[in-house]
Formats: sequence, structure tokens, C-alpha cells
Amino acid sequence: MLLLLGGCSFLSDAQDTITYVNEATDYLAAATDFASDAPALAQQAIGDIQAAEDLQAMLENMQQTVEAFNELQAPDIAAELHQQIIEQNSVIVAEIETYLNNFKDGLLDPAILENTELFQSVQDITSIIDQIQQLGGE
Repeated sequence: MLLLLGGCSFLSDAQDTITYVNEATDYLAAATDFASDAPALAQQAIGDIQAAEDLQAMLENMQQTVEAFNELQAPDIAAELHQQIIEQNSVIVAEIETYLNNFKDGLLDPAILENTELFQSVQDITSIIDQIQQLGGE
């Protein structure tokens, strides 16, 4: 009986790990798209109201995505990596807030573009999520 219960626990842990790896992979895709698309849109948002509105929406969406990922319960095997992502995500959320607070008259303040830490922080998550994907055998 104990072996059966232990086997069920193992299967549950494996399923939790696979689910988490899939969530992390989805998060990586969203973060990669953001890091790819946002810098050019930020450049346009300096002089184009529509681009500025699109950038604000993109920033708010990424902020929600980050916060949702932080709420995930990581399996024990990925707990340390998840904590690293949460720490990196705190930098991303702070940088997003900085961007969101630097819109004037509907346009992005050009001085904010000197701050590239936001996009670098998003890219830094890639290596951590690569490690998580290895946990899932992908």
C-alpha cells in the first residue's frame, strides 16, 4: 500500500514539474516577445501617440504576466530557480513602473531610453528558464 501511495506521489510530483515547466516556457515566450518588440516601440513612443499607447498597454500586460508567474507554486525541484526568477522579476516590475511613470503629454520621455536595464533584465530570465526546461526533460 505504501509503495502505491509513494508511486502516486511520484507521479503527482512529475506532473507538477511538467506543468511548471510548461508555465515557465510560456512565460519565457512572453518575455522574449516583450524584449524583442518593446525597445523599437519605445523609440516610436517618443513622438507617436499611438505607439505610446501601445507601449503602455504592452508594459502593463508584461507587468501582469510577471506578477502571475510569481504566484505560481514551483515544485521542490525548481524552487531555487523559481526564486531566482522572482528576484529578477522584481527588477522588471520596478523598471516597468519607471517607464509607466515617464509618459508626458501622452508621449514617452526620451530620457528613459537611456535606461536599458528593463530589457536586459527580461533577457536574463532566459538562462534561468533554460535550466527549468532541462528539469522537464525538454
